[in-house]
Amino acid sequence: MRQATFSSDEDASQYLADYIIKKINQFNPTSSKPFILGLPTGSSPEGIYKRLIEANKKGLISFKNVITFNMDEYLNLSPQNPQSYHYFMYDKFFNHIDIPKENINILNGLTQDIEKECNDYESKIKKYGKIHLFLGGLGPEGHLAFNEKGSTRNSKTRKVELAESTIKANSRFFNNDLSQVPKFALSVGISTILDNSEEICLIVLGESKKFALNKTINGKPNDSNFPSSYLQDHSNVLIVCDNAAAGLKFKL
Repeated sequence: MRQATFSSDEDASQYLADYIIKKINQFNPTSSKPFILGLPTGSSPEGIYKRLIEANKKGLISFKNVITFNMDEYLNLSPQNPQSYHYFMYDKFFNHIDIPKENINILNGLTQDIEKECNDYESKIKKYGKIHLFLGGLGPEGHLAFNEKGSTRNSKTRKVELAESTIKANSRFFNNDLSQVPKFALSVGISTILDNSEEICLIVLGESKKFALNKTINGKPNDSNFPSSYLQDHSNVLIVCDNAAAGLKFKL
């Protein structure tokens, strides 16, 4: 597990955006050999998406031969709902780059057949062989995607019940009204991430992530109480964080 720590969230976001650009360009994707990219939602990756958009507009990177798979989606929110992860991804990223719509994969929160939706998502990932780079965030209590406390190492894409802490944290996007936050979501599993990804990159920003980051790196391996600890079981993980998340403080 490698770690790169920066004095600001802006520098951390720039570093990881540049890293992703380099990885895609070195791969030199084509229509018959696309680059497979896993993506998260949330406030932490927004700076990365902003910089990838700028690079795309400058011609420094193209997403025409990139296939994306998002980590999760709320259950029973339509793609047009501003709080859905469909809406977030198109608003913050996809609408501003040259990626073909058919290359975008996000779980359908309105599906009438949850089991089939989840199984089909797993199968589609496996059809491409491997996710070349899976970008992720980190929840304050160590959850990856919506893999909450108690998630097992062999978990796959499935319906999950959101923990009270997650609902409370996400209520800020729902006018701080806990009753408006969905209680269930569809999420890739721990196995989906670890066993299908050649490389996993985490963007971890802010003091609120300090506890989770420490558990991820230094905590007991494969501790279901802190799902991010499963990352210790992967051979190629890069964590990019700022000083606040790393617990570093500097006096002038």
